[in-house]
Amino acid sequence: MCQVFAGQDPERYACTTRRLRLNGQSTSIRLENAFWATIDEIAHRDGVSTPTFLSTLHSEVLEQRGEPGNFTSLLRCACLKFIEMSSDRAALPIAAE
Repeated sequence: MCQVFAGQDPERYACTTRRLRLNGQSTSIRLENAFWATIDEIAHRDGVSTPTFLSTLHSEVLEQRGEPGNFTSLLRCACLKFIEMSSDRAALPIAAE
């Protein structure tokens, strides 16, 4: 069972730091490459650049909840939410049959 997880390409869980601006503030975010790939996919789906997506997300979180305690953790959970939503949509046609 664990071979599926243990046998994955180490490049997926290697970390990459990206420098960007969030609402005018220069910052850097360090995430595993698998999360960056998902964030890039979300941004592409929304028709924006990854920095624009991240800045918009940060602005919306500030507006709704105030400064996030750990924006990187929020990004990881956003990736999980995106995957969950994608799985739910993929299951809909099967459930309707």
